[in-house]
Amino acid sequence: MRLAGKVAVITGAASGNGREIALRFAQEGADLVLPDIYFNGADGLCSLLSVQGRRCFATQTDVSNKQEVDQMIATTVREMGRIDIMVANAGIQIGRPFLDITEEEWDRVIDVNLKGVFLCGQAAARQMVAQGDDGCIINIASIMAEVGASGAAAYAASKGGVVQLTKSMAIALAPHEIRVNAIAPGFIDTSMTEVLGAPVKRMLEERTPQERFGHPAEVASVAAFLASTEATFMTGSTITLDGGFTAGFFSAQAVRAAATAAAEAAAEAAAQRTAQGADV
Repeated sequence: MRLAGKVAVITGAASGNGREIALRFAQEGADLVLPDIYFNGADGLCSLLSVQGRRCFATQTDVSNKQEVDQMIATTVREMGRIDIMVANAGIQIGRPFLDITEEEWDRVIDVNLKGVFLCGQAAARQMVAQGDDGCIINIASIMAEVGASGAAAYAASKGGVVQLTKSMAIALAPHEIRVNAIAPGFIDTSMTEVLGAPVKRMLEERTPQERFGHPAEVASVAAFLASTEATFMTGSTITLDGGFTAGFFSAQAVRAAATAAAEAAAEAAAQRTAQGADV
C-alpha cells in the first residue's frame, strides 16, 4: 500500500472524481479527511471507509471561506495529528453563455475553483511546514485551462488559474520538500458532465481519439501516483488525462470515412489489377 500511514485531505469527495480519489487513497492505506459543502455525501463515504478499517471523518466546509478552511485544517490536526497530502478537488461549473453570465455567478465559480485551491493549499502547506517533513499537494485543474467553451468562461478562467497557481506553489514550497502538481481531466463521467445530454456527449466522444469519456477511477489512479513516492521528482507539473482530446484536431467520423474511402480505393485498385491480368 503506497500511502500507508499518510493522512490525506480531499475536498469535494462527496461525489465524482473526489469520491473515487478517496476510495483509491483508502485502498492505498491512507487515513482521510473529507471536507465538502455537501456534508451528508462525504459523511456517508466516511462511514463506508471506516467499516473497511480506515480512519476517516467529514466536515461541512465551503472551500471559498477562509475561516471554514482554517477550522477544517485545525480539526484535521487535532483528530489526525498531521496532514501529509492535500487534494484540492472541489469545483463547480455554471453553464451560461458569456454574454449572459452574471457577476455573482462569475465570482462564485472563481471563488470555489481558484480561491478555494489557494486557501486549501496555503493552509495545508503551512501545517506541512510546521511538521518539518515533506508533503504533497494535488490540485485538480481541467483541459479547460487549455481550450475554451462558450458556456464555460468562468470555469475555463478558474482552471487556467489553477495551473499557474500550481507552478507558483511548486516553486515556493520546494525548499520545504512539499511537491505540488495538478491533474487536468478531460470529459469524465460525473454529475458535472451528465447535464450535457446524449447528443453533446456523443459529439465530444467523436472529437476524442479514444472515443469515450474517462472514468473517475482513472483520475484517482493518477492522483494516487502523484501522492506516492513514485513521483518524488515531480513538482510544478500538470498531467493531462483526456483520451487525446487536446492532442489536436480529431473526428472519429472523419477517420472512419477516410478509412472506408481508403479501403474502397484499395479494393478498386486490386480489381483493376485482376482485370488487367485477365486481359493478358
